[in-house]
Amino acid sequence: MSTLKKWLSSFLVVAVMAVPVMAGSSDAKPASGNSGNTNSAEASPTPASPSPNPSPAPSPSVSLATTTSDANVSALLNVLVQKGVLAPTEANSIRNAAPGAEFQLLVEALSRKGILSAADLSAAALPAAQPTAFAAPVAASENVETSLDGQTPLPSRVAGEVKPPPPGVIPAIAPIRVFPVDAPKPGALAGIKAGPITLAPYGFIKATVVHDSSDPDGDDFPFPGIWLNAGGNSTFNTGPTKDPEVHIKARSTRFGMNFEWPDISPKLTLTGKIEGDFEGNFSEVANRDVSSIRSNQPQLRLAFVRMDYHASDATDIFFVGGQDWTLFGSGALMNIVETTFNGAFWGNIYTRSPQLRVGFIQTLEKEHKVNLEGQFGVMMPSTGQIEKLGSLQLAGQIGQGEREGADSDRPEWEGRAALSYQIDPAKGVAPAQIALAGFRARRTSIVPNSSYLCDGGENVLACSLESAFPNGFQASSTQWGGQIVAQIPTRWFTLVATAYKGGDLRFYFGGQINSYFTDTGNLTAISGPANGLNGYVTADGGPLAAAGGAVLGCTAVLVDGACPTGSAVIAAQRPIRSFGGFVQLGLPISRWFNANPKGHNAGWQLQFTLGKDQVVDRDLNNPNGSFCGLGLNNCNPFGSSVNNAAPLPLLMGKSAIGTLYYKINTWATFGFEQSIYATRIFDHVNLYTIAGAGSNEWQDHRTEFGPIFTF
Repeated sequence: MSTLKKWLSSFLVVAVMAVPVMAGSSDAKPASGNSGNTNSAEASPTPASPSPNPSPAPSPSVSLATTTSDANVSALLNVLVQKGVLAPTEANSIRNAAPGAEFQLLVEALSRKGILSAADLSAAALPAAQPTAFAAPVAASENVETSLDGQTPLPSRVAGEVKPPPPGVIPAIAPIRVFPVDAPKPGALAGIKAGPITLAPYGFIKATVVHDSSDPDGDDFPFPGIWLNAGGNSTFNTGPTKDPEVHIKARSTRFGMNFEWPDISPKLTLTGKIEGDFEGNFSEVANRDVSSIRSNQPQLRLAFVRMDYHASDATDIFFVGGQDWTLFGSGALMNIVETTFNGAFWGNIYTRSPQLRVGFIQTLEKEHKVNLEGQFGVMMPSTGQIEKLGSLQLAGQIGQGEREGADSDRPEWEGRAALSYQIDPAKGVAPAQIALAGFRARRTSIVPNSSYLCDGGENVLACSLESAFPNGFQASSTQWGGQIVAQIPTRWFTLVATAYKGGDLRFYFGGQINSYFTDTGNLTAISGPANGLNGYVTADGGPLAAAGGAVLGCTAVLVDGACPTGSAVIAAQRPIRSFGGFVQLGLPISRWFNANPKGHNAGWQLQFTLGKDQVVDRDLNNPNGSFCGLGLNNCNPFGSSVNNAAPLPLLMGKSAIGTLYYKINTWATFGFEQSIYATRIFDHVNLYTIAGAGSNEWQDHRTEFGPIFTF
């Protein structure tokens, strides 16, 4: 429907323009037979900005406004209002313009909406013009950010996008950016009119076949080397083979909608987004019990609104509210075919979270597109509990994921600063960017006094410790992280690199699934572990799996089995630290060989990616940790009683990925990916049994292939 409207609108504008032009041509003949080609360069197709978030293109400059009658413009305005292309207020503002200016204002309005381009008007005014030949790479100063043309796997357009015209050159590979370099402008979203609101649906349909050389967990994505679905006896054992598997999946399919709301102020832009996919849980109901493997449930990814105030041509101030990408971690994402886990725990940290944030975009220099961006936000405090761990399942996930962050009674604080600069002025090249981001939060476990172990005096130690906290107590730990990102697109290659370090990064898919542990160092005795539990029972359903327990301890020598007055403390809980990142090199093969931008060989790209996520060795080799059962001398007499597999024995996850994209046209792409995912155990311990042999490292050699059709 939107395409039909564009065709009709373009036809009406061209018809109005053609009447006076044709009438004038019958009155006088050109002096030279070649005069019709004197301005052929202006009729060349305008190279497309490969950006899904470009600033609106400048309004086409035409010389026909003075020859177009006001009556024709008024009639055209009525038709465009009836078809929903223009709002009545927009049409009235054009009608009320100075005589002779109506047509130019109409052209500018249609250009802002992405219906007309300079090429459309030039083609109507100069039908004999011929397009110039393409030559690449060529220097130019074109405004470009990210692109579906340059980035197919995640075609998630953001508010403010104008659909680009066909490119004059093959775009360079654009980094994946979830935060736009330029602010959206009023009327810049091209889409379907629902009254005054503009709607722009988008997404992709994706189907891939996958072969894993070793997949003991049975997942259709590369989970780290601890097989939580395999049963207690197979957590690190693949059985008689490496357990290879084949999967075919379509649940990576994604759908979304961009929105733009009008406002009476030209300085205010109101936009929004809703996005979802089918990569959540599998449905298990009476009529789909045995077929749950293909019954994928839709899940919310993004849902936010954005308000931009254009204080000046160089300054934009904005507010975002809803569920969006986090400032920490999401500033750089891997461009790979496997998007179900998308490099999680393999060096690609990211997440999406409910939030409120404010920021600004300041243009420091226009010629080289130098922009400074600053953002600050408050996020939902979360620390991700794995549902597959332990017997609590969903109760445990909600307990830690929703309770322990909220029970800290403070939000998560995040900040980001980014500087962008057009390093390579060639056409179709996005600006380079360097960014810094960080976050800080806290999680808390609450122990009510109803969980106490004092039995009236027989448990002397418990009674002496618990009497110091008669109403119960709280145990907590911090979460923190810092990240640096560099994205350098050029006409020859695109380099993306990121590095991070932090504590308790499980919610951001870092730290090899680790969260926090309970440090019982320097304590002479503890109270809490009982009846097979690793600490007191907490209000959120704990003790939780792969985490520390809530424990009381004594710092002095016991007297008759009791802790002296004033010596009872809450055992400290500490975040497990980790670091890592990834580097990715993208090669625009088709651009190298000057392929026809409109041909079937315009979309060959090659990506090489290396990633790593590693736990700080000191936090693994901790005498108060949980590895007593591995035969290692790293636990004190009660260390294993307070930490339920925290920290986990995973030292690092490594990934090496090669991705080849073949793009048939603007909408259809085929991807082939060969990757190696490896998990290593700390201290060279041969904890794995792979096909009957002991090993310190597990590897999955993974192949994935399939089509990605965008819309």
